[in-house]
Amino acid sequence: MLLNRLVLFDIDGTLLSTNGHGVRAMMVAYTAIWGRDPSQVDYRMSGKTELGISHELLALLGFSRAEVEHGLPRFWELYPQELEHHICRETTTVHPGIPELLEAIGEREHLVQGLLTGNCEAAARVKLETAGLNGFRLGVYGEHHEERAALPPLAVDAARDAFGHDFRGKSIVIIGDTPNDILCGRAVGARTIAVATGRIGTDVLAGYEPDYLFEDLSDREAVLAAIEAPM
Repeated sequence: MLLNRLVLFDIDGTLLSTNGHGVRAMMVAYTAIWGRDPSQVDYRMSGKTELGISHELLALLGFSRAEVEHGLPRFWELYPQELEHHICRETTTVHPGIPELLEAIGEREHLVQGLLTGNCEAAARVKLETAGLNGFRLGVYGEHHEERAALPPLAVDAARDAFGHDFRGKSIVIIGDTPNDILCGRAVGARTIAVATGRIGTDVLAGYEPDYLFEDLSDREAVLAAIEAPM
């Protein structure tokens, strides 16, 4: 069967939650590398990439762009290491229906299941391995660009390189729990599926007009129908 959907999942708030432990690991890494603890800064990370977060958050602490860029290579190494110390299966919540949904998508040969996440690749791997989630055939990650809206075109390029198929418009499906997930999908004409398992409720998400909106992804058949609906 010919490929006809590129299904891209966000991680935090969509697939799983580390219940604050992931952010704590990030703060430890920031403090170790830049010598300042950003944990008390009033700043919202939801829906942003870790590259963008690093520049914005550390700028609030007075660091120049050059100083941030100088420390980033060490951060990409240290942060996932700290994450391994801070999270475990018992403190990680896998959101309702996720294992069953990922398995069902993986069984459909016409669907390519991937990641579009603000996490850097190494951190994404730690979180997914801890949660026991797999089956992703490609990914674009939070160290690839400061702006989340730049990630979908990178995913399309990765899919073309891997599978020789050029996904466009509604054949791209972006599933996430924040307005930025919806907006980055809309920027490329993708089908957007919003889910309220993160910190943002359905009332707020609905205001961004996703193509589909779910309280959670436990109704596997309804979510699959949304993914596979005619273009």
